[in-house]
Amino acid sequence: MEPQQGKQSPPLEDCLKLLKGERDEQRLAGLLLVTKFFKGDDLSSLQTIYNAVGVGFLDRLFRTGMGKGSISSSGSENRDAYLQLSVTVLAAFCHVLEIAASNDMVSKIPLVLEVLSTEPGSAVLEECYEFLYLVSTASEDGIMTFYTSGGMNMLASHMSIFPDGSHQMELSMKLVQLILNKLSLEIINQDYVPELSKIVAAITRQFAVLHNAVKFDALHLLSAILASKYSAPLYDSLRVLPEKDLPNYMRDGIAAILQNRVAPTEKLQALILADSMMTIFGERWLIGHINLPGVKEPIPADRCLVLVLEQSRVEVAVLLNELAQLKDEASKRSSAPAETIVSKKRDVAIAFSLLEKIISLISNASENEGDIIDENTFMKVIKGLNETIGVVLEYLQDAKEHGQRKGDDLLASVRIIGSYLAETPVACKEKVRELLEYMLSIEGEDEPSPFYSICFLLPLLCQMTMEIEGCIALISCGGHISDNGCIFLACDTILNLLLKKEQLRIPLDDSTLVNLLKALAYWTEGINDPSTIMMASSICALLFDFTSEKALLKHPNFDVSTLDSLSRLIARSLASWGQGMSDAAKSEMDLLEIVTQGYSQWVDRFPRVRETVER
Repeated sequence: MEPQQGKQSPPLEDCLKLLKGERDEQRLAGLLLVTKFFKGDDLSSLQTIYNAVGVGFLDRLFRTGMGKGSISSSGSENRDAYLQLSVTVLAAFCHVLEIAASNDMVSKIPLVLEVLSTEPGSAVLEECYEFLYLVSTASEDGIMTFYTSGGMNMLASHMSIFPDGSHQMELSMKLVQLILNKLSLEIINQDYVPELSKIVAAITRQFAVLHNAVKFDALHLLSAILASKYSAPLYDSLRVLPEKDLPNYMRDGIAAILQNRVAPTEKLQALILADSMMTIFGERWLIGHINLPGVKEPIPADRCLVLVLEQSRVEVAVLLNELAQLKDEASKRSSAPAETIVSKKRDVAIAFSLLEKIISLISNASENEGDIIDENTFMKVIKGLNETIGVVLEYLQDAKEHGQRKGDDLLASVRIIGSYLAETPVACKEKVRELLEYMLSIEGEDEPSPFYSICFLLPLLCQMTMEIEGCIALISCGGHISDNGCIFLACDTILNLLLKKEQLRIPLDDSTLVNLLKALAYWTEGINDPSTIMMASSICALLFDFTSEKALLKHPNFDVSTLDSLSRLIARSLASWGQGMSDAAKSEMDLLEIVTQGYSQWVDRFPRVRETVER
């Protein structure tokens, strides 16, 4: 056994004699010698000492320190000293795995938590946390007892006040990691959402202000918590958290990771956090003040935007290249490295999600936000997105050449292309038209036929068909057929929602209402197909029930010509009612009934529609 530096250790035998003494005073003296002279890494001596002192005396000493028991010949005035001595030696003994995993130690977890709750500023705070960590690490019973005894409440209350980088904070973060290793976040989010949000806020501060290994521990913890599919309740709680600095701390930490030379896996986890932050606080989170170590000059507010964009572009380029190679190798071997491919697809989905949010940010910024993004940065973002969309199109070209039409990675590629080109339809124009037919045929892993690919491309198709050249391109690849099928599915969905408006209490703002009505007018003008007429008029009849002719004509984006078009639509559908009804009209009887019932309810509010119908 090694003595501490600068002190001569008494013989172990002398210490053991005191610990085996008949009087409590002797045992107390022996334990004091243990705290002064024996290190926690001398496991053999600690085991010997533990066996000598006995579980009973340790328990009595601890309870006396808590005010729940008594040591012979002692008064209450020594209670704090007994508590400190007992917790210190218990923590030391728990460096021995067998001792830490014993029922005697596991059973003390609730008592130690009680000490922390009643004496939060206690001198034994660090020793209590060390004890809890060692016992929780030693066995499954340990961490489960910690969790079920209110450990999350204790962590939530303490972590927000611990000094940055303190040993207690490190131990707290390790306890959080143990809980995550043992329990599903689904369970934790059900049991402790408010507590977990406070813990996340405390860890986020460490992620921002520390610049050592603990920063990366914080990064791993945060990405594990926030990337979980069960984190929706936590997201809601974080939005209303009183600690308003969390978004700024997270931006500081992510920027520090992305601008430094760290492992690619660490940068990917930083991107996961950025994606989570924008899901919680919106895309505008990317723009804001940043504090970085050693940087005195003001940092542009759009620096985080640039960092996230550039790293996302790197991830897309690298991951799509790796995916293409893995698929090619798999086709030659007739067996795919499934886990690796799934992992790559998951990672590229994160990068795509970030790029979509950036597209949304710059779109809104150009329309509403003024000069929040510097003009040079804006042009840099556009240039970078153009290049990355080109990379994605090349990936789809390679997939087409290899006969691949099914896969969530392909579908995600179509989605990001659709998102970007809806805003900038002239970008990559020739390549897009070359691949349009192929993109419209792409299916997700669980799709029996293409649907989502068509949905993702609808905004682009709408832009394309505003010009005759685009219409020709769409028809030449058969896209108009896919487009129409998708529209009917969308209309069916809208119809189902509107029919259940009473049960669902659907919120429908004026802008959405007007946009839907304008789309119906545009879709059906000059169309003679009975199915299209009945589908559109039934939706129109249900939408009219939300408003009036007078209110619509006051809206700046709704005019008389649109109302006249919708009036003709209603009149055409009602004209098919009655004797001499065609077979086509009979097949749409359920929709016709929706129109007639709706008309009877709102006709007094729509004199222009009545006039058209009664002509």
